[in-house]
Amino acid sequence: MASAVTGDVRAAASDTGSVLKRRTGWNLWALPPVAVLAVVFLYPLLLVVRQSFSPDEGGTSFAPYTEVFASASFRSALTTTVWLAAGATVGCLVLGFVLAMVIAFVPFPGGKAVARFVDVFLSFPSFLITLALLFIYGNSGMANGLWTGATGAADGPFHFLTTPWGVLLAEITYFTPFVMRPLLAAFSQLDTAQLEVASSLGAGPARIVRQVILPEALPALAAGGSLVLVMCLNEFGIVLFTGAKGVTTLPMLVYGKAILESDYPAACVVAVVNIALSVGLYSLYRVVSRRAGA
Repeated sequence: MASAVTGDVRAAASDTGSVLKRRTGWNLWALPPVAVLAVVFLYPLLLVVRQSFSPDEGGTSFAPYTEVFASASFRSALTTTVWLAAGATVGCLVLGFVLAMVIAFVPFPGGKAVARFVDVFLSFPSFLITLALLFIYGNSGMANGLWTGATGAADGPFHFLTTPWGVLLAEITYFTPFVMRPLLAAFSQLDTAQLEVASSLGAGPARIVRQVILPEALPALAAGGSLVLVMCLNEFGIVLFTGAKGVTTLPMLVYGKAILESDYPAACVVAVVNIALSVGLYSLYRVVSRRAGA
């Protein structure tokens, strides 16, 4: 009996030792990527945070934060960033939901090709979509050219791309597929028999959407909307390429403070605020996407 117990103890000890060796091996393999991440990402981030507490006069203080928070330009940029991101997210949710329903439930020639194009669209750079809108609605774009050619007017009526509404349109156009992708995945799991049963019981299209499709789409909508909100908060290329001079978002303010004014402490303060907003919303996105399985 004693020898059997001793053997079991030795076997358990041997298993524990092998597990520890495997874990040590995995930890060693994890060191290089962690070191690269620390050097490439974490160290520059720490430099930004440290610079935000280092005024030009020297020393360490909260003076850069006090000055930036008290400035009207920061408050205006923060307000503009938030309302543009929120407005674009709402627009993407509405448009993405409608388009995803059409692709998923309305049979038409080329429907599968359109669904695949949504995946390809996700790889496009944001400035490419903005340039396309400029070619169509810019001051010298196709729409104004057709108007002046048809009416003989000296100028066309389309000048909204250089306003906040132009930025909003560009962001909705570019980010809507980021909502459609999880929606199409969710709709592919929806049993169409539920729609047929609801229709056979006399439910109209609006009621089917409200009581059958929408409950299934809510997790995907939440995940896609959270992702779009995070990306809109950090969008720089769309605002820059639209040429909307009166539209200053937090990323544009960082660019202006750092490149145009050489005020690096203020630029770092704005960057830290933008990072804090993004990390908070990204954490929300991860929670929502995990629950949605997206």
